[in-house]
Amino acid sequence: MNEIREVDRFKCRILSVVKNLAWKGVTVEEISTKGRVYFSRVNGETEINPGDIFYLGVKPVYEVEGKTMTVTLYDAEDKKLDWTLV
Repeated sequence: MNEIREVDRFKCRILSVVKNLAWKGVTVEEISTKGRVYFSRVNGETEINPGDIFYLGVKPVYEVEGKTMTVTLYDAEDKKLDWTLV
C-alpha cells in the first residue's frame, strides 16, 4: 500500500468560486479521482477562477470529530491558501 506523505501534492481543478467580503469559498475537484473538497476561507485577494489548476496536500491526522485527514489547498508556487478536515 502506498502511503500519502505530507509533501505529496495532487492536481485539482477549481470548479466554483464564491466571493464574500474578505474571503472566497472555493470548490475543487481532484483530477484523477474526481473527489471534491470545499475551502471556505481562501484570501479574497488571491486570483482564482473556475478551471484553474491548483494542488491539494493531504496529511493523515488522528481522528478529530470523525475526520481523519487534513487537506490543504496550494497554488502553483506551493503557497498555502486554505485547509480543511475531511
